[in-house]
Amino acid sequence: MAERILTLGELNRSTLARQMLLQREEMPALDALKQLIALQAQLPNPPYIGLWTRLHSFERAELVHLLESRQAVRATIMRATLQLLAAEDYLLLRSALQPALTRSLSAFFGKQAQQLPIDQFMRAACDYIQERPRTFVEIRAQLTELFPGVDPALLAYAVRMHLPLVQLPQGGFWDFTGSPTMTLAPTWLERPLADAEEGLRSLVMRYLAAYGPATVKDLQSWSGLTGLKDVVKAYKPALRTFRDEQGNELLDLIDAPILDASTPAPPRFLPEFDNLLLAHADRRRIIADEYRASVFLTVGRVRATFLIDGFVGGTWKVEQARKTARLIIEPFKPLATSMRAELVEEGERLLRWIYNDAEAFEIHVVEM
Repeated sequence: MAERILTLGELNRSTLARQMLLQREEMPALDALKQLIALQAQLPNPPYIGLWTRLHSFERAELVHLLESRQAVRATIMRATLQLLAAEDYLLLRSALQPALTRSLSAFFGKQAQQLPIDQFMRAACDYIQERPRTFVEIRAQLTELFPGVDPALLAYAVRMHLPLVQLPQGGFWDFTGSPTMTLAPTWLERPLADAEEGLRSLVMRYLAAYGPATVKDLQSWSGLTGLKDVVKAYKPALRTFRDEQGNELLDLIDAPILDASTPAPPRFLPEFDNLLLAHADRRRIIADEYRASVFLTVGRVRATFLIDGFVGGTWKVEQARKTARLIIEPFKPLATSMRAELVEEGERLLRWIYNDAEAFEIHVVEM
């Protein structure tokens, strides 16, 4: 029997449904984190906005509470970037993702990283951090003193990649500034890391539940891991397969829904770095190739975007001058009158939520 071919529209709607972007969900923020696996968190505010756009009645204090009560953590994990995720998921997935973190270190520092006495170096760093939580400024200074012949930048990056460190809450993460304090996850969470094999199976299944149907290359792009084709092959009896319109094999959970391309998709605002835009090697299910350069500016910057009819339709930013908050919407092409009205209405809700202390609100749509 020939495998079913999924259209671009079907992939779009099926992924958006799993991402809670077709309708806002009534669920606790912790459950949403588990469904999404993680929220990109290089900047402090995007995880909060990412939850607001997906959940009914989400308030910033709910996520702050999860961090302060140690139910969620902010740490380096997928793609060697900072993510915010449930504490139990961090413990489950961290060891499985170590090869990607190690590869990231080598990619940045080459032979310097390969020549580092990593076991000796990690023992020294671990002992220093176990004395009390440390900032990276402190960690780098200490290790530079112990290893004077090694590049300080390499020392700091190696700590990030090899030790399971989490950031301690700083009285709430919304708009936080300064150098965060780090400690070891098993110490902070009072539980050990899961073994890599257990974590890897969960990684595959959870990824498909959040971002599927997807190819092995998609999974590798999202996780930062390589060589997963043979790993995934072992799990295929528990999966079903499709093909995309280019003939690529798509993997999915057996009971995961596939939505029709005509399923309504309301306007949604996504924060900078939202994982939806970074979760596939082939990103056309969310953003057309012609618009990628306007969103992915550099390796370290992904602009905030909005969805129109399920696909990225432009970018947005906010600013505040005195007591006036302003949302600037930049569409990639002219908007139909009805779609523009819906987008502005959703944008006003977002603006009032971000700047809840402002006295005036303005929305400016940049005309094409």
